[in-house]
Amino acid sequence: MTTEAEEPAAAPTSEREVPGASMTDLLLVIMSLIWGVNYSVVKFGTGQVEPLTYNGVRVTLAAVTLMAVVAWTRRPMPPRRDVLTLLALGALGNGVYQLLFIEGLARTQAGDAALVLAASPAIIAILSRMLGVERINGRGLVGIVLSLLGMAFVVYGREIATPVAGAATLTGNALVLAGAVTWGLYSVLLKPRSDHLDLVTISAFTMAGGAIVMLLAAVPAFGRTDWHAITGAAWAAMAYSGIFALVIAYLFWYRGVQVLGPTRTAMYSNLQPVIALGAAWAALGEVPTPWQALGAGTIIAGVVLTRT
Repeated sequence: MTTEAEEPAAAPTSEREVPGASMTDLLLVIMSLIWGVNYSVVKFGTGQVEPLTYNGVRVTLAAVTLMAVVAWTRRPMPPRRDVLTLLALGALGNGVYQLLFIEGLARTQAGDAALVLAASPAIIAILSRMLGVERINGRGLVGIVLSLLGMAFVVYGREIATPVAGAATLTGNALVLAGAVTWGLYSVLLKPRSDHLDLVTISAFTMAGGAIVMLLAAVPAFGRTDWHAITGAAWAAMAYSGIFALVIAYLFWYRGVQVLGPTRTAMYSNLQPVIALGAAWAALGEVPTPWQALGAGTIIAGVVLTRT
């Protein structure tokens, strides 16, 4: 990964092999699979439980799990300044983002939400460049443009096929897009910390920061929830969204940010729409349109081009 202060003898990350890149690529594909399926899981879960209750439980579960891993493995505590920074970043990336994501997804279709989030790599690339975190070469830029074009195909493909449904989900899509901007800012601001802090420690403290925000927001919803009426399937959905999506997949994400940089890591999130469309079709009956299929292919092309 490179910054604006580039040494003459060092090739940019995008032009040289990075140690551990191949394994990181594999983990990021698994991450995309977990997150892609998670859209359908969350859509199902928030149909059973109020969205704020659902998110409050899963984010808290993830924070407790990660903190327990830190304690069990006896990882050294980071300096107080880093702890406060990670908590603040977590409030943004795991608090505000999750609020926007869950409320947006509750108002739109699972596949559409994943497709809107395909804008994240472009947002991250722009913010990375503005803040001097990393640079993008011409091939990476073309890949980003392809991914954005694919996002346009899938979003407008829904509106062309079903105008009424497209209009009805506009608010949900707008909330998800606002979440993408929030996630982009979080990913870029996190990059300097990932260079010198342990990945599990980063995950634990940023998730704890998010849990604080989510619990404050979810208190009224907790009071309205009939906990005895929650089904086993709903609890299983919250467990999947908490452990797999917010612990395991997040660890893979942070490794990608550390090894490949935020922009190239974010390109893998563009595999999520393809996976999410398939999962939503199979589990929720959300049939993709031909335009969305074309967009999915364009998104994959963008990812491959950026990482080849």
